[in-house]
Amino acid sequence: MGLWSFLSFSLVAFVLFVYSFHPKFVAQAEVSSRRANDRLYRLDVTPLEARTTRKSTEVKVDNSAKVFIASESEAAVALKPNNGKQVGNETQSGLGDEALIGNKIAPNYHNRLRIPGKKCDNISEDNHGRPATNIMLENTFSEIKKRAKRSVRTTYTDNVDRSTSGEAQSRERFVETVQGVSNSRPEYRHTGEEARGSTPRQSEPHLDTSTFALSGDSAHNQAMMHWSGHNSSVILILTKLYDLNLGAVTESSLWRSSDYGSTYTKLNDKVGSRTVLSYLYVCPTNKQKIMILSDPEVESTVLISSDEGASFEKHPINFNILSLLFHPVQDNWILAYSHDSKLYSSMDFGRKWQLIHDNVMPGRFYWAVMGLDSESDLVHIETRIAKGRAQYVKCRAQRCTEGNRLYLFPGHVDTNSLVVQDEYVFTQVTKSGRASYFVSYMRESFKRMKLPKYCLPKDMHIISTDEKQVFAAVQEWNQNSTYSLYISDSPGVYFTLSLENLRTSRGPGGNLLVDFYKVEGINGMYLANKLLDSHVKTFITYNKGQTWALLPAPATDVARNNLHCILPFCSLHLHLEMSENPYTSGLITSKKSVPGIIVATGNTGTELSSTNLGMFITSDAGNSWRQIFDEQHNVWFLDNGGALLAVLHATAPIRHLWISLDEGKKWDRHSFSLAPLYVDAVLMEPESDNHIITFFGHFSHRSEWQLIKIDYKGLFNRRCMDGDYQTWNLHDKGEPCVMGEKQIFMKRTPGNRCMLTQDYSRIYTSEPCLCTAYDFECDYGWERQADGKCSPAFWFNPNGATKSCRPSQSFLNSTGYRKVLSNNCKEGGRNVYSPKRQACRPRPPRGLRLSTSQGELSATVGSNVTFMVYLDDGDSLRTSIQLDFGDGIKITYSNLSRADDGINHVYRTTGIYRVTASAENNQGSDSSTLFLHITSPVERVYLSTPIVAIRGKEVNLTAVVWPSHTRTLTFFWWFDNSSEPIITLEGSISYTFQREGKNKVTVQVASGSTIMQDSKVINVKEFFRSLLLSFSLALDEHNPDIPEWREDIGRVVRTALSQVSGVPEDQLLVSLYPGLPSTAELFILPDEQTSSEHKRGSEEALETISDIFVTALNQGLIQFELKADIHIIVYMTQQTLAPLVDSNSIHSGSAMLMLLTVVFVGLAAFFIYKFKRKIPWIHVQAENSHEKEPEVISTVGQNNMSKVKLSEFPSPKELMEKELEATSRGGIGRNMERIVTREFPNCSNV
Repeated sequence: MGLWSFLSFSLVAFVLFVYSFHPKFVAQAEVSSRRANDRLYRLDVTPLEARTTRKSTEVKVDNSAKVFIASESEAAVALKPNNGKQVGNETQSGLGDEALIGNKIAPNYHNRLRIPGKKCDNISEDNHGRPATNIMLENTFSEIKKRAKRSVRTTYTDNVDRSTSGEAQSRERFVETVQGVSNSRPEYRHTGEEARGSTPRQSEPHLDTSTFALSGDSAHNQAMMHWSGHNSSVILILTKLYDLNLGAVTESSLWRSSDYGSTYTKLNDKVGSRTVLSYLYVCPTNKQKIMILSDPEVESTVLISSDEGASFEKHPINFNILSLLFHPVQDNWILAYSHDSKLYSSMDFGRKWQLIHDNVMPGRFYWAVMGLDSESDLVHIETRIAKGRAQYVKCRAQRCTEGNRLYLFPGHVDTNSLVVQDEYVFTQVTKSGRASYFVSYMRESFKRMKLPKYCLPKDMHIISTDEKQVFAAVQEWNQNSTYSLYISDSPGVYFTLSLENLRTSRGPGGNLLVDFYKVEGINGMYLANKLLDSHVKTFITYNKGQTWALLPAPATDVARNNLHCILPFCSLHLHLEMSENPYTSGLITSKKSVPGIIVATGNTGTELSSTNLGMFITSDAGNSWRQIFDEQHNVWFLDNGGALLAVLHATAPIRHLWISLDEGKKWDRHSFSLAPLYVDAVLMEPESDNHIITFFGHFSHRSEWQLIKIDYKGLFNRRCMDGDYQTWNLHDKGEPCVMGEKQIFMKRTPGNRCMLTQDYSRIYTSEPCLCTAYDFECDYGWERQADGKCSPAFWFNPNGATKSCRPSQSFLNSTGYRKVLSNNCKEGGRNVYSPKRQACRPRPPRGLRLSTSQGELSATVGSNVTFMVYLDDGDSLRTSIQLDFGDGIKITYSNLSRADDGINHVYRTTGIYRVTASAENNQGSDSSTLFLHITSPVERVYLSTPIVAIRGKEVNLTAVVWPSHTRTLTFFWWFDNSSEPIITLEGSISYTFQREGKNKVTVQVASGSTIMQDSKVINVKEFFRSLLLSFSLALDEHNPDIPEWREDIGRVVRTALSQVSGVPEDQLLVSLYPGLPSTAELFILPDEQTSSEHKRGSEEALETISDIFVTALNQGLIQFELKADIHIIVYMTQQTLAPLVDSNSIHSGSAMLMLLTVVFVGLAAFFIYKFKRKIPWIHVQAENSHEKEPEVISTVGQNNMSKVKLSEFPSPKELMEKELEATSRGGIGRNMERIVTREFPNCSNV
């Protein structure tokens, strides 16, 4: 869409002063798309930032004038939203045409997902974290200008401030006419902008000018402008003082003109004299409705006007608006994005707001597309759920509760990847470092976008979705700085290559810029810059990318000197960047209302250069070119495209402009100001019947803002009649058939000074042509050869028939060609390019593939797993599909079409399942298998080990995991200072310690990406003695059953034992067991100072110490105070099965005696309880039942002695499972049935 169409929307610009001794300024701008739902942001765009589209902009910094910079944009998609461009909508957000000049920008936001429109939006972030478009220029493209061969050498050091402080200056009428350009070169070298001057001819048509100064705002360094448009005479200007030190706006003024800018009235009293205004929005569907935001640092309010700013009403808001998105049809409906990532909606133009959703990604929200979405108030949203992961949500603006939300994409998507544009919805999913791209066409289910098999894309950006077709820039696996252009079919699924190695660059914000430009007004015509043999060259296509050719250079330069530039060795090269600022023209411009005319900045030679730049024009759609200036100018179309306006692109102030009425062959120079002016913006309404231009600028950095109104209606003497037009034939280097038809266009005869009407027809006649190979693009899997024919790629099987074909039917088989969309050719009798109908033949299933919808090979218990079954070849309608889920459940479908949306299944238990898909028909069969891991999050892990172990003897170590898992965990066992772990798939291991002393054991349990661990310290000795302890019942009432409590009680008991017996504490260990009743085990260790020669004596000493403790425990001498008046007595329950454990034969007799005693007790219990109980070897566990259990009575006959049942001793693993299960229910000690959990030390060599 051309610049004029874009400017017909609201225009706003910010202007920033950079105070210095030299009047140079830095400009920033923010832009929105020309299309509906254009949004204006202050936030930065991330990783798939706004990418290039057919219009490109790359602006560099030059401290030049305060310049209005914004852009006509339709952001490019790399699966990121365009700058507010909403699919299929014809409106834009309120600030769409407004630009910010300064270090703070308008609330325009350029999103990550790039969407078609201009080349790219350059975004940075200001000191408030708000994304700001940093478009810094010397007026538009200063870096190129700096290196240009002919730069302006004259600067005005004596700036004249001729403002009249609110009074209109006297009208000025100046004009000079230059016939041709041959005499301008010497003068250009000397004075730049004055070069084209000649003696004024008073008989020539003139311009009426008047100047108005915004009195009292000389200190203000930012400004925004808005012209309501549509023949409205209202212009609004918001000026502000932005304090660089405070980082905030401290003053503001609002000005309004109702006479096309002749005079302005200050409105501060109407909005509140103390109110500081920050941003201005205009409803794109009703320009009379205006919203102004106050600075949130002062007060958080919105000012609303329904009469183009004649009156305002103020409403408070409780959030900080960062961007607005207006509905494409309903002028009262608005979406607002806040600083805390929340999305709000208003149905009454900002008077009341309602929260829609939180955690919304910046710029990833869209209004419904009329005619596609079922409800007009639907909103498409991307919400962040984790780092790098998001969801696509659709709901109604005023009813977006959880129950009313639709999740249309099956699974998660990448953040900043949702784009809703025209008939398409794009998104992206990255798995294992490789991105997959998905598209939904006409709101149908998502399908994977298919590029040629070995394209292997590293990156993708959607350039355009016009005419129900997708243009995409794809960076292939072997490309670094270049991209390739791919074109899709209508559904946007199958892509074919159009042009390789497109030139790209990065904008100031890191966003991608692709050199690709759509020519307005000519169907199928595009320009692109391609890297060829290390040289960047400009190519043109007339058939939507089927063939590309170099541009022919002009025969002569601007001074009529012969260039001798002959194809293919020398050609014309153009810069294809579109302007980020609606108030500058950019480096290339074309207009739908004047098809065939293109004006661009470029050079002739072997490659594109940033030096020796000139301005070039074509009047016959690129077949021939002329040079019109040898310096860079901003060029606009006037009078519905019938006239051209040029303003020198200079760092110095200027006072002349150039106008041509004959397609640039002759230029008239006009003075628009008595004093040279730093031009910051040029504002106009090209589609209206008025002929008003407004120059906005300043004489010096201390002067008032100057607005110069120019009425160029005097250039014309009447309205055009039928005899004022001539015809011209569109052709491609002599070939009259372009996009399948012969077209004859009508244009005003060059030199006629008549005004064009808006409704005159540009196309005179159109006649279809017979189709040729270049009216078709190669179908998916086919490639264009040197002779122009399409042949199958080496990886593609052209004989593979459609999968939904029955033997009794026929199908259309591709001949390798598909007609270019919007091509109007007609085929002859042979129809050699159209698909051929063929009879279906039976085929066995081949290439059966099975996967999950997200490509994952793991899922959590209870989640819904969606399996996708694909068949590359075969009669899918007559092929049955069986899916075995591996858990005993199978399902069978009569044909594959019934499983197109996936097959869902829920697994109830953890494990690794073998899932098998089988396809079978009467011609054969095929199968595919995958192994699916079903896991459950690990909540807790407990390492069960003995506290003391015998050196050289095997010890059992057990890791108890809650909840329990089956074959889905990995255990890593670390012993002491080992550098490598022992890895097992089971939760237990046997290990032999060879070193005496303290040995630390750590187990790590890995479940997916989650790792948990537990550690224990084991004392390794040659021998030891142990006693089992019990406590007063009062201890159970205060037992929270947590490890820390058990450690503290063990420490207290150890101290008590040491004090009574005199045994050093370092020879004692007390370990309390989990569960109730409270029990513990006392370990008596040998003295570490005892040498190996005195081992026997040490063993006897342990027996003596053990006897002392038995006596003390039986007499109740071991006790401690738990709380005030709560004394706990420690008892001995019984001796352990192996009080002494070593290999010495002297002690084997006592050990055997104890073993026989235990066996005797076990036999007695066996007969008494009718074989219901067994003797534990290492660990025994039982739960209390309601029937009376036998009791093992302590050897000390005290009435309050704790009675312990033999069946109450559990195994370690059962013990921990019971403990963890009870803990998850709130604690074992609080259950009706208490679980007795005690454990004995390991017994060996008894």
